[in-house]
Amino acid sequence: MKKIFKLLPAIAFVALLLTSFTKDNTKAVKCLIQMTNYTGEGAYVVVSLLDPSGEYEETLYVQGKDSEWYSEIPAWWKFYGKYRPNIDAISGETISGGERTVTVLQIPEDKINKGYSLRFETSVEDQKYYKDDIQFELTTENLKAKKDGKGFIRYVRMLPQ
Repeated sequence: MKKIFKLLPAIAFVALLLTSFTKDNTKAVKCLIQMTNYTGEGAYVVVSLLDPSGEYEETLYVQGKDSEWYSEIPAWWKFYGKYRPNIDAISGETISGGERTVTVLQIPEDKINKGYSLRFETSVEDQKYYKDDIQFELTTENLKAKKDGKGFIRYVRMLPQ
């Protein structure tokens, strides 16, 4: 019995090491965002993963680093504002009218073809907010597609890596 108690810390340590180095199963997907030729300030763009019932599950990317303006994206803010996870690693500068940007989204593989969706929300200071500038089901086919926007985004092109 004493031997078991002596081995427990070593077993726990090995288990911790093994789980610490397991890789999350994500699929890297390049995402090109082309904006419309609007005038005004740079747009804040939030890319979110929604569960099959349409509820926020995860923030995948944020264009716009000034957290002072995050509340101007009200639907996402209700989700993000509750928990305030660190999004420094998944955020970039705002993007202005006519510009484009490319980023790599890390999509959880176990969510693909399971009823989950990607939503692109946009907001520009003193202009309109688009809750679902682009929203589409997270399928293998859609991760290779071009999707047209309804607001400040002209289109998004997804390119699996």
